[in-house]
Amino acid sequence: MADRSKPRRGSMGFSPRKRAIRPYGRITSWPETDASEIRVQGFAGWKAGMTHVLIRDTNPHSTSAGQEVRKAVTVVEVPPMSVLAVRGYRMTPYGMQTSGEYWINASDEGPQGLMPRFANQTRGERDAEEGRKPEKRAGRIPGRSNGSSEAAFEALVNSDLCDVRLIVATQPAMVKSINSKTPEIMEVGLVGGDNNEKLMWAKERLGGTITASDVYDIGTEIDVIGVTKGKGWQGSIKRWGIKLLSHKNSKRRRQGGNMGDFGTGYVRKTIRQAGQTGYHQRTEMNKRILRISQPNESDITPEGGFLHYGEVSNDYMIIEGSLPGPAKRMLRFRDAIRPRASKPDVDLTYVSTSSKQGV
Repeated sequence: MADRSKPRRGSMGFSPRKRAIRPYGRITSWPETDASEIRVQGFAGWKAGMTHVLIRDTNPHSTSAGQEVRKAVTVVEVPPMSVLAVRGYRMTPYGMQTSGEYWINASDEGPQGLMPRFANQTRGERDAEEGRKPEKRAGRIPGRSNGSSEAAFEALVNSDLCDVRLIVATQPAMVKSINSKTPEIMEVGLVGGDNNEKLMWAKERLGGTITASDVYDIGTEIDVIGVTKGKGWQGSIKRWGIKLLSHKNSKRRRQGGNMGDFGTGYVRKTIRQAGQTGYHQRTEMNKRILRISQPNESDITPEGGFLHYGEVSNDYMIIEGSLPGPAKRMLRFRDAIRPRASKPDVDLTYVSTSSKQGV
């Protein structure tokens, strides 16, 4: 009798399935475009929860064209991000390497004439100047003594750069639902213009903030990078989805039946075994933005608040579909690296704010 054929269970495309290094995603590549206007390519926010909306189907080739359809959406709270520095890259035989950085000073002022939120001055020094009682602070961005002079910026302008990027920081102190108030520093790409124009554009905005509406428009498709919900150490049945052994098996049922041949002398890495499940970095591609809130517009919080999150008190984005990670997990956004050709218009007619406590 011929051998039975069966499909392989469990993709090896994401192996090794190790825990992520940090609780938010890392972006290693940014899409290249021929845009002439300089703009930021990335942002970050915190996942609040899911709800549903009614959206009019504007695809003329769809069977429900012109009708209202129900879609599951994810709400992400996106407070403004602080612009800390600009970084230049040069091309070497070993790939791109950092050429230099230009950071804000304690005496620099942002575009609105405000002192930057993160300067070289400590919290105790600021409290003493303002006559307040010193308080504990969860964390702060350390000041940079190097890379903050005009000579550092001139060196960037005169260098043969291949790319220019921004260094930004989140503002978790503005989010009520997040326990940690330590800002996360990350790098975002810039697109449009030449490198010198990008440097001047970035210098004008050092010490200021950027908002989600400055970066994206409604209907834009983006990639969402996040870390999935961790499930700890799990067996091969749950981790890989392999079948249970027969009930006539003499020892166990929830394990692989064969660990490999005798001749190899060791267990191959392709054998599906127990191990870490979840808390892996994953990228959801081509997620459409359905709404970007305006300042002081926080009408998205459902009755009783989002489960395990609470209220949304800052700017927010409504993104079509589900996103990786649990509530309160930081998500990073990037321009779609494989954009789709067709981009139907967004006609949002209803957003559900009913209570999610009993669901």
